[in-house]
Amino acid sequence: MEKNSMRRLLTVLIALVLMAGFLLVDSNAQKRRRRRRSPRITNPAIYQPSPTDNSSGDTSNTADPNTTDAQSGRPKSEQDPQEMKKTIRTLSTQVDKLSDKLNQMEEGQRSLADLERLSRAEARSAALRAELRDVQSKESDLEARAEEIDYALKPENIERSTAGYGTTHPEELREQRKRQLESEKLRVRKQLDGFAISHTRLDQAIATSDAEIERLRKKLDAADEAAIQNAKTKAQSEGTTSAEPGLRPTPTPTPPR
Repeated sequence: MEKNSMRRLLTVLIALVLMAGFLLVDSNAQKRRRRRRSPRITNPAIYQPSPTDNSSGDTSNTADPNTTDAQSGRPKSEQDPQEMKKTIRTLSTQVDKLSDKLNQMEEGQRSLADLERLSRAEARSAALRAELRDVQSKESDLEARAEEIDYALKPENIERSTAGYGTTHPEELREQRKRQLESEKLRVRKQLDGFAISHTRLDQAIATSDAEIERLRKKLDAADEAAIQNAKTKAQSEGTTSAEPGLRPTPTPTPPR
């Protein structure tokens, strides 16, 4: 029994020693890891501007009216007025060119609209003339038929047309034939009156369409002439501008002989 108890005590002591050693080793390893992972924090150096930097910064922020131009070397408040005049002339020239282009575009759009209206007026006039020819053809046919009816309404012609019928009352037959011809004549006359109204209406419409066509053609011709005149005037003005004394190149002097 004593031997067993001694063995147990020794095993317990050995286990305690081993556990203590393991704990010491683990703590040392953790300390080393913490030392390796924790970086050192260093405060950055504070920048202090020099007096020259302050002076340059102040001059950049404040605008000096007496600053010189980098190209001309003169103060900006005393620049040459000729340069300003040249700039103004350049800008005005560009504005004039833009306005001329806009005017040309508007004129072109108006010309296209007039051309379209002219083509539609010509097509309408052609259609009206075709309709008028149709009415005239029908009128001529009806007038020929009216003449035939007038010829058939003559008494001798009515009697001749009813002579071939065998009847005991020829006067009734002649009267019936006369009524038929008169009703047909009345119908033809009404048709002729309607065609006459259509004829008059078509004549007026054709006259109006022809007047519109003539007006549009004159307008287009006037626009073309105005465009040609403007082009000539512009060319002349550009020629006189290029021939001004201030812009004319100075001739080279001839050497004395």
